[in-house]
This record gives sequence, structure tokens and C-alpha cells, in this order.
Amino acid sequence: MIAGLTGAVVGRSVDSLLIDVNGVIYRVGTSTTTLAEVANAPGPVTVHTHLLVREDQMALFGFTSPDELQLFQTLITVTGVGPKLGCAILSRLPVDQLRNAIHAGDADLMATVPGVGKKTAARLIVDLRGKLPSMFAASAAGRGGEDEAVEALRSLGYTPSEAAEALAGISVEASATTEDRVLAALQYLSSN
Repeated sequence: MIAGLTGAVVGRSVDSLLIDVNGVIYRVGTSTTTLAEVANAPGPVTVHTHLLVREDQMALFGFTSPDELQLFQTLITVTGVGPKLGCAILSRLPVDQLRNAIHAGDADLMATVPGVGKKTAARLIVDLRGKLPSMFAASAAGRGGEDEAVEALRSLGYTPSEAAEALAGISVEASATTEDRVLAALQYLSSN
């Protein structure tokens, strides 16, 4: 319903911004990453938002990066992770670091977030591994034939995240063909 806001920041707290959009002031929950990015903004700021509607409340959450918004929306689909914990996770771990932690299964790093214990960290990793392939695909697309290699591995029955992990774990020359990448990834998968 509200996909984004552009306006002047008229106030901030530890976990939210007050954004004036043509005389209407919106409270937008956010991460410390977004708070830091808009701290010294000279003019209007734009945040990509997620409107959370529940029986007893409506809350708006916003981030300067579309990637951070997408990751936030994915985080809150996990059982036991609400929007405040989602913002806390994104505040402690930047987007790339969080993706890498989930991809690598680093529950210890995830457990460093206040409010996330070892069990919640393990659940986050298990639940999110299958939901992040589209995010990894965007970064893989910039690496030449890797998207073709991911598709080849998927056709062999591997999940997108397994394929992305295998391709990230191999070292091949930049001039390697898709076939060379797939063979190296299959060797990596069979050894791990």
C-alpha cells in the first residue's frame, strides 16, 4: 500500500525516523544502517517501506536500500521473528554480512544479535537458506556464466542456495567455460 516515502527527516530515535511528507509526519521503524545513512542527508530522503497491518496496529518500516527492505521482509516470515527483531538483526549485521552468515550457516555470528539465541539463529539459517536464492542470483549475474552454471546445477537437483554455495567455494579462471564451472562445483559438492 505504501511502497516508499520521500520527505524531510524531522526527528529520529534509536530505532525509527520521523519523516515529513507534505505536512504528514510518518514514524518509520528502521535499522541503524538506515539511520546512519540519513543522519547527514542535506535534503529529502527516500525510504523503501513495508506496511505491517495487524488487528491492533499499523506500523511502517523503511530502509534506504531495496536490498535491505527485501531482506527485512524475508526475515519477518521466519517464525518468532517480528519486525523489531528483524530491524535488530539488520542493525547488527549489514545486508552482505547477513547473507554470507546465512549462506555459510554461521549460527554463532547470528547469535551475536541481541534477542537471537542459538536456537533462533539455527532456525533463521534453516528457514532462510531456501528463501535467499533470488538475492544471491543478483550478485551471481554479474559474474559471467555463473547464472548458467547455477541453472545447470539446479537441473541436476541442487537447490539454488546449494548451487550458489558450490560456485562460491570453487576457484576457476575467469575464462573458464560453464561446463568447467559445473564440473568444479560438482566436485566441491561431492567433497563437502
